[in-house]
Amino acid sequence: MSVIPHLINGELVTENGRAVDVFNPSTGQAIHKLPLASQATIQKAIDAAKAAFPAWRNTPPAKRAQVMFRFKQLLEQNEARISQLISEEHGKTLEDAAGELKRGIENVEFACAAPEILKGEYSRNVGPNIDAWSDFQPLGIVAGITPFNFPAMVPLWMYPLAIVCGNCFILKPSERDPSSTLLIAQLLLEAGLPKGVMSVVHGDKTAVDALIEAPEVKALSFVGSTPIAEYIYAEGTKRGKRVQALGGAKNHAVLMPDADLDNAVSALMGAAYGSCGERCMAISVAVCVGDQVADALVAKLVPQIKALKIGAGTSCGLDMGPLVTGQARDKVSGYVDDGVAAGATLVVDGRGLSVAGHEEGFFLGGCLFDNVTPEMRIYKEEIFGPVLCVVRVNSLEEAMQLINDHEYGNGTCIFTRDGEAARLFCDEIEVGMVGVNVPLPVPVAYHSFGGWKRSLFGDLHAYGPDGVRFYTRRKAITQRWPQRASHEASQFAFPSL
Repeated sequence: MSVIPHLINGELVTENGRAVDVFNPSTGQAIHKLPLASQATIQKAIDAAKAAFPAWRNTPPAKRAQVMFRFKQLLEQNEARISQLISEEHGKTLEDAAGELKRGIENVEFACAAPEILKGEYSRNVGPNIDAWSDFQPLGIVAGITPFNFPAMVPLWMYPLAIVCGNCFILKPSERDPSSTLLIAQLLLEAGLPKGVMSVVHGDKTAVDALIEAPEVKALSFVGSTPIAEYIYAEGTKRGKRVQALGGAKNHAVLMPDADLDNAVSALMGAAYGSCGERCMAISVAVCVGDQVADALVAKLVPQIKALKIGAGTSCGLDMGPLVTGQARDKVSGYVDDGVAAGATLVVDGRGLSVAGHEEGFFLGGCLFDNVTPEMRIYKEEIFGPVLCVVRVNSLEEAMQLINDHEYGNGTCIFTRDGEAARLFCDEIEVGMVGVNVPLPVPVAYHSFGGWKRSLFGDLHAYGPDGVRFYTRRKAITQRWPQRASHEASQFAFPSL
């Protein structure tokens, strides 16, 4: 098996020591060895960033943006190669992998606007011969810790913007599917990024803790589960770091009696079962207002779930691939077992799926539960698999209360033709990202991504305008040049106009 190296100071680096296997989830076979970074390796990346930072922070934003323009072009030229690597190690279909990459490229495009987004604010004559302005300056060395489910897109939420803001970046990607992430970082170097500005280190908790504890690392961005998000936020802020930590989700879709049900079903199929449900924005609960809506929804969903085309992600024309690991598949199957035991109606059972020619793969078919209630574990917890739960309520107000009472507040949506209902929902729902007849309301790159409640720890969301604020700090400058012929006496009162 080949060894996947670290990328430090522009060089591919391997080390002897602890290592883990990287699997192809479609075959169940280990395909690579991945070394896990020691504290010494993390320190090498930090030292490289320290050496690179002074020159990079003084590089004009327009020149930083030129690197991103070239990077965008290289990403587009290598789309097929990147998508193949994502699919081989994650399991998602090639089409889904390509879509992920395109959404990541949108963030590179936003970063290309560095000269515009980094403009400060200027006020002339705020007092006699006094001018004032604000400046957005980089933090220094910042780090990102990213999840397995979007090995291309989520890192691209972080480092393009951090880098054009003048920072140096250390990325610790998921150890489950690191190859595409590493290739993309190499393309950034090919685009002209100076050595040391960007490093990729592979690892587990040892690497994460080393980044948290390093005084040189000024900020941490994280996307993953809520327990780890909470840990990183607590440990990072305790050490005076700026932290944005995006956690888990339990995303509800509300179906009103006047919804366009056929379009809603099509949307739910993609939102619940796309990428095998391994998305933080996946819809995992359909809240039906009235039994008539619920009965009709279930009747339309069943044949489509049973008809899902499932196979090796690298094959063409599929709807779903496998889950990322055998442990993930078994965990999701355990949730299905638990839902049955709790009394929910398992309408479609995807357990025990075997794909011809890939019998050792980590496959699970689409599952559908009806008559799910809020006290059930399958309702309360994030399953992160191809499982959709139908909950029945009697009114929009009851549906909204259900959502607002949940500990997570990442994403939600409503299907309706009623503008008044949609407006009420958007105004009163306690969730960070809301869709109206849009099942996956992921903001475009020039807005910002993030949930509420226990789906986000920190004040600033990811990418977009919040990303600029996160990766910079504002400096306010007040300047006076007295006229030569004038002289003023000392003032001992607090200055005012």
